[in-house]
Amino acid sequence: MFCLLFPGQGVQRKGMGAELFARHPDVTALADDVLGYSIEELCVRDPDRRLRDTRYAQPAVFLVNALSALDRLAEHPGRYAFFAGHSLGEYNALVAGGVLDLADALRLVKRRAELMSTISGGGMSAVQGVPTAFVRRALAEAGLPNVFLANLNADTQTTIAGDRAEVAVAGKAIAALPGARVVPINVSGPFHTPLMEPAETAFREVLAGFPFAPATTPVVSSVTGEPFTGPDLLARQLSAPVEWVRAVKTLREAGVTEFDEVNGRTLTSLVIKIH
Repeated sequence: MFCLLFPGQGVQRKGMGAELFARHPDVTALADDVLGYSIEELCVRDPDRRLRDTRYAQPAVFLVNALSALDRLAEHPGRYAFFAGHSLGEYNALVAGGVLDLADALRLVKRRAELMSTISGGGMSAVQGVPTAFVRRALAEAGLPNVFLANLNADTQTTIAGDRAEVAVAGKAIAALPGARVVPINVSGPFHTPLMEPAETAFREVLAGFPFAPATTPVVSSVTGEPFTGPDLLARQLSAPVEWVRAVKTLREAGVTEFDEVNGRTLTSLVIKIH
């Protein structure tokens, strides 16, 4: 049984999707209309170096994911029994699963990115080489109230986020653990932490204006690690940790044995580290 995975923010790179836009001119034109700029120019050439900006990175990743999925689903009709996405990638999973219209999903992603960008002063760091429980304990012992587990990506790969200064202190404490490697991530916001709650509240109002259909193919949420139940999860996604380990375990328990991915190998490389 197959599941198709969709990565989130962080996979953006200059040149991505170069081969896709000409194959999907209607969707590309729709995206330009929704966004108010050329998505192809942004993704392929990025002349103003905007791909490092959340407001542009999120729509860019979403659209390249979406165009890649159109090709993949046309090539393998009926292959996928489940869809799942990491954070932003969940919007692509919902489009593939029939829950959201592509244009509506892009509009939501655009507004999501704008609202997330309003929360500044944050930092994030990736932690590799130690179990999540060790990271959690180190944070508790360091007594840093504004640092949180943001992504539970694999058995020994997590992300911490929160106040920028406190994240730096936490990184030093965690780096002292045997086998730990801490790598700062170049973002400005404390994504997937309670510090994002003002953006979550505003986004909840945005979500209320969009229709959500029952899934034609099941989508597993990266917020709960369980099947998607409604737009409330997309609001919670902004301030709740990404439960990727739990999502992968749910998919395996449902019978998934093969994972494919669009737009790179970021998630499939994590899947093999989840036991």
